[in-house]
Amino acid sequence: MHDHRRIGRELDLFDTDPLMGAGLPYWLPDGAVVRHTLEEYIRGVERAAGYRHVYSPVLGKRELYEISGHWSHYSDDMFPPMRLGAEEVVLRPSLCPHHALIYRARSHSYRDLPLRMAEVGGMYRSEPSGVLGGLTRVREIHLNDAHVFCTPDQAVDEALGALELIRRAYDDLGIRAARHRLSLPADGGKYVADPSLWRRATALLREALDAAGLRYESAPGEAAFYGPKIDVQIVDPAGRESTLSTVQIDFHQPARFDLHYIGPDGAKHRPVMVHRSIIGSVERAVAHLVEQHGGAFPPWLAPVQLAVLPVSEAQRERARSVVERALALGLRAELHGPEQGSLGARIRAARLVPYQAVIGAREADGDEVAVRLRDGRRLGGVPDRELLRVIAARVEMRGTGLWESA
Repeated sequence: MHDHRRIGRELDLFDTDPLMGAGLPYWLPDGAVVRHTLEEYIRGVERAAGYRHVYSPVLGKRELYEISGHWSHYSDDMFPPMRLGAEEVVLRPSLCPHHALIYRARSHSYRDLPLRMAEVGGMYRSEPSGVLGGLTRVREIHLNDAHVFCTPDQAVDEALGALELIRRAYDDLGIRAARHRLSLPADGGKYVADPSLWRRATALLREALDAAGLRYESAPGEAAFYGPKIDVQIVDPAGRESTLSTVQIDFHQPARFDLHYIGPDGAKHRPVMVHRSIIGSVERAVAHLVEQHGGAFPPWLAPVQLAVLPVSEAQRERARSVVERALALGLRAELHGPEQGSLGARIRAARLVPYQAVIGAREADGDEVAVRLRDGRRLGGVPDRELLRVIAARVEMRGTGLWESA
């Protein structure tokens, strides 16, 4: 059974140190490559869907979270305030209050809507030590977050668009959604008390799920404190279920922050705030991908995409040339020379690299490489240019296969 904590350490993806603190992992170079590639992929998908990206601070005044409702409904999960002179500031538990302020800083017409604002941003949760583990439960979270400010009539279409982005990302990443859950409030004081807005938001989410043709289950007690949400559930190899992606429709925070837009009648109107996260937290997404693929990432996401192995020192310069041409194409390639051990040992060490190019005397004379695929297939002699073309095509199309239809 794949455990991302064990695999992550074996592959030098991430680690922890007690002096940094529990629940605060650091990323090693290969893990940083996976994370960076995943973040850039998500930003590209979002840009193509009309999102604009922002950066916002990880600190906010306590007053900000009092306005948003986090302080009264969520403070048990927040770090204590820090004193800065006469002010108290807090490590943010969520990005949505910051995005609400960014929206509020400029006037908006109905013609500007929907306004789609995205960020891969850090936020902090005061998780108890006993529940922390690997990348799945951490205290510093980098969330693939976005907020769409739109008219009430646009909310269902925006939720539908978010569900489609999630479906596409799962296809590209090789993730399977176990089920969709409509998370609703339950009895108790953790939820904002406004029954009419809860009913309205719930009806819109049901409409979006039905329009998408998705089966779903209702789950009382799993809503955010300010509104219902669609949770996309995944299951790890051990059978444990968790939420990876979410879509929410929120009437509460636009009212709390007095957000508005100017309608066609020249009057002020209240926008709806659609919260959505395609892959949830980067940490949890990478943990799931490590376990899903056993460290054998799809070619476009792999830390090293091509390992070039000269049989002897006589082929080193030829191997170096192949690596340099691969790097010039934007591929992640490494030279694994004889100083790293026998050819067999080097092949075994690079077993999770999608493509291996072995260069012996015959290949060097013929401008070819002997191609070995991670799945065990040996393709024999392939011209250098053809190998690099195939790899670049597989990376470009973001498939999970290695050679077919390249």
